[in-house]
Amino acid sequence: MARPDKAAAVAELTEEFQGSHGAVLTEYRGLTVAQLKELRRNLGENARFRVVKNTLTKRAASEAGFDQEVVDLFEGPSAVAFVRGDVVETAKGLRDFAKANQALVIKGGVIDGKPMSPEQVTKLADLESREVLLSKLAGAMKAKQGQAAALFQALPSKTVRLAQALHDKRSSEA
Repeated sequence: MARPDKAAAVAELTEEFQGSHGAVLTEYRGLTVAQLKELRRNLGENARFRVVKNTLTKRAASEAGFDQEVVDLFEGPSAVAFVRGDVVETAKGLRDFAKANQALVIKGGVIDGKPMSPEQVTKLADLESREVLLSKLAGAMKAKQGQAAALFQALPSKTVRLAQALHDKRSSEA
């Protein structure tokens, strides 16, 4: 490959790193082309799975400002899932595919500029999806509003019951 081509490839990878919410690094040794195609299809629209050259990707990761810890992960046959949407969804897709195909190994990742170990990526995959978490948050907020409304309503109703009890007591005494 000519020198300008390499510079263009590094620039493209740097842009991918900087433009994505996260990147999950994998080793794909032993996967067939059909399996890689299936993996790309399973990841959907949120992620772009690319087989990369280590030397060019190391340069791009350094230029993107990643720690040396991340740059050192590019050893052996490497592929990167660049995530532009929900990182949890992509991590789940990779984890599930890795369970079904032992040849795919998650080496680590970068989420919002922070390096992550393979164990952290797996923990991230164990989270529920963004929509489910937002739904739970909305439900909790709605429940708190209901509790506040009941609390505000309790004081006047207790006052009315107390007044009625006093009235009933005075009527029975008279």
